Formats: sequence, C-alpha cells, structure tokens
Amino acid sequence: MSMGASLLLVWALTAAAQTLAWWWQQRHRNAGLVDVVWAGGVAGAAVLLAALGDGATMPRLLLALLGGLWGLRLAWHLWRRVRGEQEDGRYAALRESWGDAPLRWFALFQAQALLVVLFALPFAAVASNRMESPGLLWAAVAVWIVSVVGETIADAQLARFRSQPENRGRTMRAGLWRYSRHPNYFFEWLHWFAYVLLAVGSPIAWLAWSGPLTMYVFLRWLSGVPHTERQALRTRGDDYRRYQRSTPMLFPWFPKEDR
Repeated sequence: MSMGASLLLVWALTAAAQTLAWWWQQRHRNAGLVDVVWAGGVAGAAVLLAALGDGATMPRLLLALLGGLWGLRLAWHLWRRVRGEQEDGRYAALRESWGDAPLRWFALFQAQALLVVLFALPFAAVASNRMESPGLLWAAVAVWIVSVVGETIADAQLARFRSQPENRGRTMRAGLWRYSRHPNYFFEWLHWFAYVLLAVGSPIAWLAWSGPLTMYVFLRWLSGVPHTERQALRTRGDDYRRYQRSTPMLFPWFPKEDR
C-alpha cells in the first residue's frame, strides 16, 4: 500500500473513532475525550503504518512498539482525567460559548482526526526506511525511554502534589517542576526525536522532523503552555507570577532567584 493510501486509511479510522467520541461527549458533556482518542489514534497510526510499510524490519518494529506504547500511555493518562475530573477548562470555555451545538463540536472532533494524520507523518518516514543502523536504533530507544520516564515522573509528581488539600492555590516547585514550568510538555516534545533517529536513511526522512516541529508549535503557542498558564494565573495569581519569573518555561534549567 502506498504511503498516501496508508495515511488515508489512518484518517478514515480515526475519523470514525472521533465520531463515536463526539456522540459520547454530546451525552456526557465532556469534550476531553477528544484528546484521549487523539492519543489512541496516534498509537494506532504507529502500529498500522509499521505493518503496512515497506521499510526494514527493525525500524518498523520499533515504530510499532515505541509509538504504540507512547500513545496508549498518554491515552490512559488522559482517560483517567476525563473520568475523574470536570471538563478541561479549554472545552468548558467553548461550551459556554457554543452550548451543545452538535455541528461545532463535530467539527472540533474531526479536526483532531486530521491532526492524527499530521502527527503520523514521522511514522510514514520510519515505515519507509530500508536502512538498519544499530547505533541509531539504540539511540532512538534511549531517547524514547528518557522522554517517557521523564513525562511519567512529571505527571506523577504533579498528581501527588495536587492530591494534598494543603496545596490548593499553591504552585508545584519540587522535583522536575523546579527546573521547568512544564516538564511534562518538554518530555512529550522530546519523544518525537526518537522517530527522527529511526527515519535516518529513509527517502522521506525529512518528514520525521514534522513531529518535533509541529509538537513544539502546538505546545508553545497553541494548546499547551498558553492555556495552562492562563489557567494557573487565574487560580494562583501572584504565586504563579513569581514561579514564571524564576523558572524556565519549557526547557529545563536551574531556577533564577526571584527578585
């Protein structure tokens, strides 16, 4: 199957899944499920493109394993939030404006299906790679392990902090959160470099760079950092402003003394 046909199949399957998710949210009034299905769609795209690709065995095997596990871990993490918390602030704000307008919500869910295809482009590059370099394969695995372990630790540290009632209205400054205001986002971005390494030698290796570049744009300017920081300023005010002055936004580094 050609790369174009494979990506079209990814879109069709993800669009169907997002349609079911849209139906669910219309009844439960929680649009956070769109992110769960996005993450699951990315996992499915990695496995599907690895299976349909004509590249060497090891890059495709690692693509299915690493991409699949990363997406499933993220989907499970997001699903626990959807089931255990109120609707994400981004979608709650949209609901105040849109109400339950079905067509608007349907368009939002289908846009996420298209984003799965966008983030599947690095997978297509790996699936077409006919070169096997043990050094690059091991480097990709190392990047993946560091990123997934780092993101898991950051998520766990924040969840533990939030679970303690005495921390309500306070900002997490311990662990990885001492060195970055968004260490979970940093490691989520870092993860995409694993596929850049797996794609080296592919005739379309340049497509693999769309992963880290697109993820950085989304995290830095669109859906990640801007929303999270607006919400933090609303709920924590001056405490979070001090955190902004002392701690790097995304890339970890030693904190500055707050003056």
